Amino acid sequence: MLPTPPHAQRRALKSIHHVHGARVSTWTYPAVGPCRGVILAVHGFRGDHHGLARIVDRLPGFTIIVPDLPGFGDSTPFAGESIPPSGVSAPGAPVADTAAAAPRHDVAGYGEVIGALRGQLSLGPDTILLGHSFGTIVAATYLSRHPGAFAQLVLINPICEPALEGSQAAMSRAAGAYYAAGERLPAPLGEALLRSRFITDVMSLAMLKSRDPKMRAYVFDQHRRYFSRFTSRSTLREAYASSITATVRDVAARINEPVLLVIGEQDELGSVKAQRSLARTFPRARMRVIGDVGHLIHYEKADEAASLIEEFLAAEHPWVPRGMPRTTYASKGLPDAP
Repeated sequence: MLPTPPHAQRRALKSIHHVHGARVSTWTYPAVGPCRGVILAVHGFRGDHHGLARIVDRLPGFTIIVPDLPGFGDSTPFAGESIPPSGVSAPGAPVADTAAAAPRHDVAGYGEVIGALRGQLSLGPDTILLGHSFGTIVAATYLSRHPGAFAQLVLINPICEPALEGSQAAMSRAAGAYYAAGERLPAPLGEALLRSRFITDVMSLAMLKSRDPKMRAYVFDQHRRYFSRFTSRSTLREAYASSITATVRDVAARINEPVLLVIGEQDELGSVKAQRSLARTFPRARMRVIGDVGHLIHYEKADEAASLIEEFLAAEHPWVPRGMPRTTYASKGLPDAP
């Protein structure tokens, strides 16, 4: 039977971290038994820490830290904050503006959360960074700008191509029209549209690949519970705009750490061909494809994903001076890429 409670089954420690005026709620799941490593995980667009619960449960040997990104779940949005002047200005010099502008709720802004948690939780360079969906863009972009900050990078359902250029461009345009309408309508109507249970169920139905009634019921339940836990239309608008314009491909070549890409064979947001191209852009990447799943690996194929992650983290990843990393697959019928 699939787990249906709202939290991962493992014991969690909740902490609050202040980042640019946001109160970032963070859940730390201590390892069960000897700790094999620490993983900082970043959830996807419109989600929160609950979305990674099944992955968390299947990696008991690792301490896993999952924040709710600002503006989603239990975390408040970024806000401007006063910063004391650094010193006394010289006579006649312009007075410095002491009000710090709040980051946007986008890839760069959420990267600030990763940086803050690294410091506040004393996460060393041996920590593993993991992202799912939109979280893969946030994680990859941060690591590209802070080389050596994390030891390895795990990307589940990475965003490999701009939404309006990919194989599902029509679906992306429909989603864009939906978010535009939610923003432009009067507040009560816009909020109702963006939090519509009917629209949420349509989205679930479109992305589900499993025919198992219990799994389908679980996914519908999770999206109904947590897909609308955003703070406001403005935070949602900023995050959505970032999710359809930035990609992991933009920064992949600048990441020298070992990278695992866990791909859904039927992912609506990135074909296997496009993901293979992304894998070849990284200097040190391994790509694994899981069959019979799309963009919901974290729900539908958590067991398989966790097994691939454990295998990757246990392996050595020597530097390959030339040639492309070998791409291997978890599903039958798909050959290794050259």
